[in-house]
Amino acid sequence: MTTHLRVVAAGPSSTVQDRGRFGYQRYGVSVAGAADPLLHAAANALVGNPADAGVVEFTMMGDTLTVEGGPVRLAVAGDAPLFVDDQPVSSWTSLRLRDGETLRIGALRDGVRGCWAVEGGMALDPVLGSVATHSRSRLGGLHGGALKAGDRIPLRLAAAVDRGESTLDPSLLPPRGEVIRVVLGPQDDAFTPAGIAAFLGGEYSVSHEADRMGYRLTGPVIEHARGFNITSDGIPLGAVQVPGTGQPIVLLADRQTTGGYPKIACVIGPDVAALAQKKPGDRFRFRAVTVAEAQAIHAQHRAVMDGLPGLLRAAGGFALYDSERLLGFNLIGGAITGWE
Repeated sequence: MTTHLRVVAAGPSSTVQDRGRFGYQRYGVSVAGAADPLLHAAANALVGNPADAGVVEFTMMGDTLTVEGGPVRLAVAGDAPLFVDDQPVSSWTSLRLRDGETLRIGALRDGVRGCWAVEGGMALDPVLGSVATHSRSRLGGLHGGALKAGDRIPLRLAAAVDRGESTLDPSLLPPRGEVIRVVLGPQDDAFTPAGIAAFLGGEYSVSHEADRMGYRLTGPVIEHARGFNITSDGIPLGAVQVPGTGQPIVLLADRQTTGGYPKIACVIGPDVAALAQKKPGDRFRFRAVTVAEAQAIHAQHRAVMDGLPGLLRAAGGFALYDSERLLGFNLIGGAITGWE
């Protein structure tokens, strides 16, 4: 029998994501992929998956899942309360669930996106080389959109290995500050010096028009030098477009492939994820860095992601021990001594 996870209740926007669908933007196909690649990689590391395996990314509120078959090993990367059959368990720690057990992922205490991964991965057919969901085009994932109650997610492993569990201390991950770093361009010459000064000197907040495609921001108006239309060109991850309102839009994972507003800057890769964790009303500032500085920051961030398996530790408590090891211990000797 194929092992499944049955979705009892789905978060408001839970989608299957991996690193994304690369090489097809020229055909109008968006990249998609995890909005926070560090959490994506951390969830996979906790269950022993390759870093690029598909996970489920949830927004604000997580999912409720019941194991059908199994056992199944899962892990949640993100600061959310977790419950197995109403008993509290820890996030950032792998969990081995038996047939019929239910995991409930509550609301995130910090940030707006979390990820959960299952050992061995989900048995989904890639579309153009990726299982990432792009909901606007109904591409990838389980059925081209967000999870919903009643979905059954097929798993590649019939049964998780009976072994010790792993945990990751999130304080070891790079901190996310209130400054979002950018490289100016490619059309920074389409803005006045006053416009660029406003962009770099002011404080912006995330508006309520914010999703995986992009964040519309509210803050100082950015002045154009010669209108706000350009010949449409490619949209990279983190591009900061400025339409006629003078209010910037930062394009994220589900961004369109081309656009006709001038781009004053691009958010550097690690800070795109930091921005994607901000909720409407959160405030921050932009700071310009050079291309060389951005490359150095990216290299450091990549080294952290590649080194995630080395940051794992054995989970404490009984999650560390299987039944064979427990039977090898003298579990009552201390109690007898205490009665003497």
